[in-house]
Amino acid sequence: MLRLAGNLILSRILFPEAFGLMTLVTVVVVGVTMFSDVGIKPSIQQSKRGDDPDFLNTAWTIQVIRCFALWIVCCLLSWPAGQFFNEPQLAHLLPVASFSLVVMGFFPTREDTASRHLLIGRLTVLDLISQALGLAVVIVLAWILQSVWAMAIGNVIGTVIKLVIYDLFLPGPRNHFRWETEARRELIHFGKWIFLSTACSFLLSQSDKMILGKFITMEGIGIYNVGFFIASAPMMIAISMNGRIMLPLCRDHPPGQSKADYDILRRVRFRFTLAFMSGQLLLSLLGVMIIDILYDDRFHASGGVVVAVALMNLPMLVGMTYENAAMARGDSRAVFGLNATRAVLQTAFFLAGIQLGGLSGAFLGFALGHLLAHVAVIRIAVKHGAWDPLHDLSMALFAAVGASVSIWLHRDQLELLAGFVS
Repeated sequence: MLRLAGNLILSRILFPEAFGLMTLVTVVVVGVTMFSDVGIKPSIQQSKRGDDPDFLNTAWTIQVIRCFALWIVCCLLSWPAGQFFNEPQLAHLLPVASFSLVVMGFFPTREDTASRHLLIGRLTVLDLISQALGLAVVIVLAWILQSVWAMAIGNVIGTVIKLVIYDLFLPGPRNHFRWETEARRELIHFGKWIFLSTACSFLLSQSDKMILGKFITMEGIGIYNVGFFIASAPMMIAISMNGRIMLPLCRDHPPGQSKADYDILRRVRFRFTLAFMSGQLLLSLLGVMIIDILYDDRFHASGGVVVAVALMNLPMLVGMTYENAAMARGDSRAVFGLNATRAVLQTAFFLAGIQLGGLSGAFLGFALGHLLAHVAVIRIAVKHGAWDPLHDLSMALFAAVGASVSIWLHRDQLELLAGFVS
């Protein structure tokens, strides 16, 4: 809700092209970050030494070094990115916006420790406070500067605010530089597959925007991003809760260990999938109306995007929680295989779809790619005793019925997306 409020206010101060530019900045920053992720957070979550100060300080040291290196890489990529997307302003925006990575490098591992011990309430409150303050900064800067620079500078200041709040209010000792050989070996051994897995996750989260950057105008990307943001709200919450709740739950109750543990995971999985799938279907039904009420005429086309994106996210939700069973057992190699399969299928079908049928074809290709990838999801779930056929079948039927109703209601808006290319 905070992000929605901020997005609405900014849409009235700034122009759609500003959202398009920041979308491309995000693509580069997230890409560089994911292509170098060594899995520090999941390592702390699943390791037996997850509460050991030497282990945590070594992880923090690696994190600081990595984030400084990422900022330098973003600076080096700024000019090539501007040339690739034919937007010279990226050469100036990227070095400033990506400085938030340096700040993030100093985030304390107390955040991961709190998540490891399911202190979700405190983490959520601190996240909400820091997010609200960060949004306020961006809005004030947007009102003063009236340009995309407000979002670039404001995001850096917001990251500083979050660092200060974490440092002041999360329990536990502060981090200091440490380089323990045993801890480093464990982190790198576990993280080598996470490194490859998150490189694939980059394609999962950003390939659509990279492809669209070559097929539609900057204004079109901004309109797409507004619709994507609205439609993906339940998915973003689901991803956050999946990492913060389902992974520690699988660690404490391995589903392949006993029927009691399997039943605990089954109950939580049903509630998890049903809740977020219902949110996506509700948005697919009301998306056009939401855009028309909340945004001005410049963003009218975002309504069809909301419907399409909300529907294309449904196949991912069915199998989202299964990979935690592998991650909790340290099987990062299997998670890499799953994410690689998802990334290849999603990117290939999205690209083929946009060439054959514009945005409508791209969204259909995205969903089809994840339907096919569910075979790999089942494989990893069976390996770790987590697969629940009843869950998958019932949630798939629920999604199919809801999607059919939404497509019938909004068929005209979805057909218009077919020509939404430059």
